[in-house]
Amino acid sequence: MPAAESTMLPLGTPAPDFTLRDTEGTLVSLNDYKGNKGLVVMFICNHCPFVKLLREELAIFAKEYQEKGLGVVAICANDISMHPDDSPEKMAEEKRIYGYTFPYLYDETQKVAKSYKAACTPDFYLFDSDMKLVYRGQFDDARPGNDIKPTGKDLRTAADAVIAGDKPSSIQKNSIGCNIKWKAGNEPDYYKH
Repeated sequence: MPAAESTMLPLGTPAPDFTLRDTEGTLVSLNDYKGNKGLVVMFICNHCPFVKLLREELAIFAKEYQEKGLGVVAICANDISMHPDDSPEKMAEEKRIYGYTFPYLYDETQKVAKSYKAACTPDFYLFDSDMKLVYRGQFDDARPGNDIKPTGKDLRTAADAVIAGDKPSSIQKNSIGCNIKWKAGNEPDYYKH
């Protein structure tokens, strides 16, 4: 299946609300991040090779930027009847193995993914302290098979700007990955097969 690209939600979009359970069963919502310097929302999953390539670096990025005052949260919205490796139980395992310090939430209804117009895994969104979108796009140029080591360069540059109280450059590259695995009949209008 060809890789999917992020939809590039318009900059300035207010962060869509969410309240979802994490791998420990705790409800986590957008309101929990008010007062942070910003918030990274990422749509990831366990089985996608694009995410597998980044997961160690994602854990490093998150820990580093959480210490700098940025909120970080990950959401899995895949249909687990077709992809059992992405189930909440397996998400908890993934979080433990890779040392994720951020909540890993399960979007069973896929409503949150749709509200963000999330299209692929990984898909990254960075909101400023006013919860307005200032970056959406790739982690960096690393892709399975291209021999580029993941560093998070693009997201780090944008996050550094937000922490400094600046606006990231509006020149941003789409994230590329596996399409979100929509439940049959639940595909959004922006879904491209």
